[in-house]
Amino acid sequence: MKTLTTATLLATAGILGLSGCASTGNVTPQYVPPSTYQSYDCQALSQEYTRVNRYVDAARNEQSSLSASGVGVGISAGRWGISPNISFGLGKSNSTQARDAKLSRLYGESDAIVQSARIQRCSFVNGIKIYGE
Repeated sequence: MKTLTTATLLATAGILGLSGCASTGNVTPQYVPPSTYQSYDCQALSQEYTRVNRYVDAARNEQSSLSASGVGVGISAGRWGISPNISFGLGKSNSTQARDAKLSRLYGESDAIVQSARIQRCSFVNGIKIYGE
């Protein structure tokens, strides 16, 4: 009886964890037709859904790259007198366009997999939401 309870808890936690992936922040999913996955059976759809969500997690965790924003030359005055200084503007790039494009495509694939699995009545999609639900 104890293993049944543990298995039930693990299954419930897994479904709740997967359903949390429906949040896309401010990135709109790119349309991917569900027919792309029509030849997949429920097991293959489940594996593909897991794979795509691993990519989503990795893309969400990508850090912005360093970018040079300029070079400055000037004169500074301080305790030791007047001295020249050179500054390099390095920092994190605020451009997340490439990451957002990748996430948009991955969200679209995830939604298409869920829609295809719903058509085939796969049990793993019970409780999983797609964009806009």
